[in-house]
Amino acid sequence: MDNYVLSILLELLPFLIPFVIIQLGLAAAALIHILTHDTYKMGSRTLWLLVCLLINIVGPVLYFILGRSEE
Repeated sequence: MDNYVLSILLELLPFLIPFVIIQLGLAAAALIHILTHDTYKMGSRTLWLLVCLLINIVGPVLYFILGRSEE
């Protein structure tokens, strides 16, 4: 059973790596922006930190669409 699971994971790895890179890049950019700015279109700093950290890929995208203020 363990060999079967490992073989499935190895087959999926080339598809998962780009998603991990995109997630880390978006999360890092959003977190840096949240921590260096004080104003937001909607919500607060705490809300956007939680959204970006807890909701993969969609959280940082939501921040850049809905939360980032026009500075």
